[in-house]
Amino acid sequence: MSRRFWGVAAPVLGLVLSAWTCRAQENPPATNPPPAKQGVGEKVGGAVEGVVESIKRGARDTSEAVREKYAQARTSVHNMGIQSRVYSRLHWDKMLNGVEFGLDVKEDGVATLTGTVADARAKAKALELTQDTMGVTQVVDHLTIGAVTTPTNEVTKTRTTTTTETTTKP
Repeated sequence: MSRRFWGVAAPVLGLVLSAWTCRAQENPPATNPPPAKQGVGEKVGGAVEGVVESIKRGARDTSEAVREKYAQARTSVHNMGIQSRVYSRLHWDKMLNGVEFGLDVKEDGVATLTGTVADARAKAKALELTQDTMGVTQVVDHLTIGAVTTPTNEVTKTRTTTTTETTTKP
């Protein structure tokens, strides 16, 4: 071990041993209240106990914070998995070719679809594919029917119908 470590550890170890020795030499507590004046050993022992309790409290708080962050990360990864499955199904379906979807997956598998589709059949297909994806429990529909802009077709997007529907799995 390095000299620097022992330069710090030796005084701390000496303090702990002297406090322990002082505590060991005390008489058992009497039935009468202790005198108002504390000895050096009692002061050091109390200080050491305070430090130990503070360390324990900090460890408990840190442990709880780590558990919470782990749970948040786990939920986030789970939602990203559901989102990637839905996106893949929508992206590779030929009926939905050229449609730019907005997709958001919340806790408990609630998927929200946004964007503009060409017709009602495309909208129904997008909702069906999303609902039938593993991990999706509910679909919130914010799709609109209108002209779809594709890279080769510079038609402007127009919104003809805006609906909001919510479907849930049985």
